[in-house]
Amino acid sequence: MATTSTNKQPLLVDRVFHYALKTPTLASGSATSIDIEGTNESAVLVDCTRNDGGVIEDLYVISRAAQAANEYTALLYMSSAVDYLRPTEAVYVGKMTSTDVYGAISRSSEMPFVLAPLPQTGSASQVTSFYVPKGRALWCTIQLAGPTTAGDTPIIGAQGGFY
Repeated sequence: MATTSTNKQPLLVDRVFHYALKTPTLASGSATSIDIEGTNESAVLVDCTRNDGGVIEDLYVISRAAQAANEYTALLYMSSAVDYLRPTEAVYVGKMTSTDVYGAISRSSEMPFVLAPLPQTGSASQVTSFYVPKGRALWCTIQLAGPTTAGDTPIIGAQGGFY
């Protein structure tokens, strides 16, 4: 493999992933704050605590709200823990909002821009992705603003690769 003049290797994905979570009971502990508070019901979406890290190319939510009932906000956090999302370790990194249309997909448009040079294709001058460093996990939770039903909260998904 060719290297640059400073002997840096390019980022190569070893294993691709595509994870999706049903979120019937995930709750952030607060309906108004982006900070994790007290008891919460969060889940790991992408775990890079036991590998060299990963790159997420697509983050999305699929609405399961029946008959225009609710819109939900999925909150995303980074943490070094994989057993429980502790308020002292949770770092808020973004959010996505589902629609109130059953089966509709909403994608994150707030991911950071990729800094590496890329060939010009179409009208987009930069692409976006989300880097999960070695030793970290990306957690997700739902910010609940009212009563929910088990089949009402969205599915949260991530696609990318480990390297």
